[in-house]
Amino acid sequence: MARRESPVALNGTHISYIGHDCKDIPEFLGDSYGDFARRLDLSFNQLRTLAGLKTFTELEELVVDNNLLGNDLRLPRLPNLHTLTLNKNKLTDIEALLEHLADVTPSLEYLSLLGNEACPNQLVSPDKDEDDYQRYRYFVLHKLPQLKFLDTRKVTRKEVMEAQARGAFMKVVKPNSDSESLPSAATSTTASIPKATDSSGTTSFDGAVRSRNKRDLREHG
Repeated sequence: MARRESPVALNGTHISYIGHDCKDIPEFLGDSYGDFARRLDLSFNQLRTLAGLKTFTELEELVVDNNLLGNDLRLPRLPNLHTLTLNKNKLTDIEALLEHLADVTPSLEYLSLLGNEACPNQLVSPDKDEDDYQRYRYFVLHKLPQLKFLDTRKVTRKEVMEAQARGAFMKVVKPNSDSESLPSAATSTTASIPKATDSSGTTSFDGAVRSRNKRDLREHG
């Protein structure tokens, strides 16, 4: 009789449970691996909640790309988590998400939100431009100043300084699905904030970012 292949890929402390269309984290994952898993990949499922993470007390990296996680997302307190990727989910309320992460993931250094409406890039919203994305970065860094990487880009010292000075005024407004005629969802609350420039006087966010974002999404998709 052929041996049934396990749905879980195990590599030391790295656990992968990918592409099983589950809406919740299966209880057996926590029971079997929760006390020692350092990295957990739950990509390409149908997850709407991460409540099952409460048993993963030692988790350092969490990948939940290509799921159905929305604005009601809640994580248990994960004091060791330094990497979180939430690409291609259903997140629209960036402020609520960031405030929650600041509370429950104090060690977070790498965050990726590509492919969500909360991350205003042109892959999700064609009406957004590079300035919208850069304002989003300033706002995220204002809320999570300890980040070293955001999406596909390393956080620069200049971005940190700009986030400290102006980030609070660059809130990304939650999209309103009831009307397509509303102003751009990613806007600064201050109309006259100048573009970020580097020492040469050129904008610090250019077309290269767009291509990196596209490449990152292809790798995750």
